[in-house]
Amino acid sequence: MKILIILPRFPYPLEKGDKLRAYHQIRTLSTNNEVYLFALSHDRVEDMSIKEMRRFCKDICVVRLSKFKGALRAVRNLFGVRSLQIGYWDSSKARKQLRHFEAKVNPDVIYTQMIRTIKYAAHSQRPKVMDFQDALSMNYERRMLNYKGLRYFVLHYEFKMMRSAEYNACGIFDGLTIISETDSHAIPQHKETEIAIIRNGVDFDYFHQMDMEKRYEVVFCGNMQYKPNIDASRFLVGEVMPIVWRTHPNARVVLAGATPKASVRQLASDRVKVTGSVIDIRPFYAQSKVFVAPMRIGSGLQNKLLEAMSMGIPCVTTPLANDSLGATDGSEVLLGRDAGQLATAIIRMLDNEALRQSIAEQAQKFVHTHFSWEATGQQLEAVLHNAIENHSRHNETAMEDE
Repeated sequence: MKILIILPRFPYPLEKGDKLRAYHQIRTLSTNNEVYLFALSHDRVEDMSIKEMRRFCKDICVVRLSKFKGALRAVRNLFGVRSLQIGYWDSSKARKQLRHFEAKVNPDVIYTQMIRTIKYAAHSQRPKVMDFQDALSMNYERRMLNYKGLRYFVLHYEFKMMRSAEYNACGIFDGLTIISETDSHAIPQHKETEIAIIRNGVDFDYFHQMDMEKRYEVVFCGNMQYKPNIDASRFLVGEVMPIVWRTHPNARVVLAGATPKASVRQLASDRVKVTGSVIDIRPFYAQSKVFVAPMRIGSGLQNKLLEAMSMGIPCVTTPLANDSLGATDGSEVLLGRDAGQLATAIIRMLDNEALRQSIAEQAQKFVHTHFSWEATGQQLEAVLHNAIENHSRHNETAMEDE
């Protein structure tokens, strides 16, 4: 197949979850297919990033978007009763460049990532598949419950607009994919709609077990500009760890991840290290006794949990994060619903090396069995083939009706 992939961000470097998913999907699809990449970017894409993606792509087109113009489009969409996020990423100039690139490539199928790119693929007459990735409407719904006033109004507005856009996508695309059953159930689907579950994977060769001295008791990793990660960091340090510190006063926490907001940087102390951007996240996993993902908001599958499990680090998380992961509480992970339960799980781990070892071993087996990029790549390839066939059958039926 000739596959044209449309992304809202350039997929390299891999500091965000959507970029990680796109990168490995492109990598695996390129084994048996010709892949062409059309990517939007609000920042300059470095030559080394372009070079990396040329390993897998026959051709690449990057369109630089203005953040200021994006903000203006978002405001216009507010007055036009449309999604702010879709407005922010939309650009008539970029859509025109896409049409030229599509005509040049002449793809068999178009694969576009995230609902924010819906306007880029919606009007194409070719077979097309959208990867919702997460149910963004559910993400906004969860986040708005933590706010009042103007923030609540904006999040509630975007929740309604996203839910409407997700519903409309079910009638536009020949195929749909999403990261988990939980996210799929949150999409307002047409009766005849089927959304294929395409999970994320782990690069097992990269995220392998490393024997390093344990310098930290607890680690949490992620993009520290992302609201759910900011909330989790503040919750961990402000509410969970004070309970742990009552019995383990010397327990050290490391918050490792790109571009931490001021509210995360302010958490740094003699017992809390905030790293900022790091070239290699693996040592922070390997130097920690327990990985904790105290997620209270957000959607989708937490790649950080998959990475920690693959490296043999025992994990503590919330049922919200585990809904998409599907690990077994007490065997492959320990779960906690609130600060007290999470603290108790952390203390159990710190006090019992045999428990840490058992959880880590079972978790490694779990991710190796269920989260291979190669396996999910084959599933995605099948979805794209089916979309081509569905599109052809639909056109044949329409011609017969005429």
